[in-house]
Amino acid sequence: MYSIGQTAKLTGLSIDTLRYYEKIGLTKPPVRAKGRLRSYSEEDVRFLISLQCLKKTGLTLVEMKAFLMEGQCYANPYFPLSAEDRETIESRTSILAEHLARMEAQYAALASLMEQTKEKLEVYRELLAKEATKP
Repeated sequence: MYSIGQTAKLTGLSIDTLRYYEKIGLTKPPVRAKGRLRSYSEEDVRFLISLQCLKKTGLTLVEMKAFLMEGQCYANPYFPLSAEDRETIESRTSILAEHLARMEAQYAALASLMEQTKEKLEVYRELLAKEATKP
């Protein structure tokens, strides 16, 4: 079992973020140890690391919650998907596809800005180089 401080270090989430996620229902309340201190299990830490991964992709808290509310999907490769598994996978696919499209648009916009910045930088370097060679 880990304290909230240890959990924050292990997951890369701040203590305030851990408390906030609990408050909004993104995570289940952790077990309370002596003195009502939060105590996190290995499973809690793994779940929080998964949340951190979703957060790093840029999903909003609403999207993260929707993604997680679908529940676990442990499809057995030897059996066809159940209707519930299929629905979960379709919902998650939709959330991730929409998010990927937004990230790709952001990436394209950023690539364009980077190219413009490189061009400006080159112009300025050329001006400085010409100025440095003047007698």
